Amino acid sequence: MRILVVEDDHKIANALKRGLERQSYAVDVSYDGDDGLAMATTEPYDLVILDRMLPATDGMDILKQMRDASIHTPVLLLTAKDRVLDKAEGLNAGADDYLAKPFAFVELIARVRALLRRPQEAQDTKIESCGVKLDRDKFTATRMDKSIELTSKEFALLEYLMNQPGHIFNKDQIMEHVWDYDADILPNTVEVYIGYIRNKIDKPFKDSPQLINTRRGFGYYFGESK
Repeated sequence: MRILVVEDDHKIANALKRGLERQSYAVDVSYDGDDGLAMATTEPYDLVILDRMLPATDGMDILKQMRDASIHTPVLLLTAKDRVLDKAEGLNAGADDYLAKPFAFVELIARVRALLRRPQEAQDTKIESCGVKLDRDKFTATRMDKSIELTSKEFALLEYLMNQPGHIFNKDQIMEHVWDYDADILPNTVEVYIGYIRNKIDKPFKDSPQLINTRRGFGYYFGESK
């Protein structure tokens, strides 16, 4: 999942980036409103964490312009203003959630997960499909109850595919949602990482269906071959 953080306080922004990346999210950061607006309206993000008070274009203007442009990316609004009327103003402008500063990082993560949660997921922090289980809290993966060791990026890629079993994702979609804007990605990066997780998810289970599949000319999907 790819997240944009728009926050002019460099210390807060960088702390959010580090913390979210430890949770296996791809994170881009903008430190001012104009740049944040450009990124939020041109790049495909799964979530925007938006400071309300920014230099130049402020957070409320960014939010309104996103919604006016029919960009429905979930927005978590951060602000030092915690009055009920301020919260109501932010929510009425199109924010999906509102978090007052200072905040505990554990609460921010809980709100991020809630906003990113897919309707078909039965639990907040776990995904299960075709005998494979992912636990986002513990960053563990199992197949048929056998533990599978994944790197942070492998975990993020598998999670992205498992969020929509059977859906075919092309390389551009995967790169846009699993890697951040500044990542050094080669043309075959996605193919290489698909190979990594295939070696861990499928290769040790030769008597079970292959779950990391390719539709030639279209992309990759999680689930039994079609």
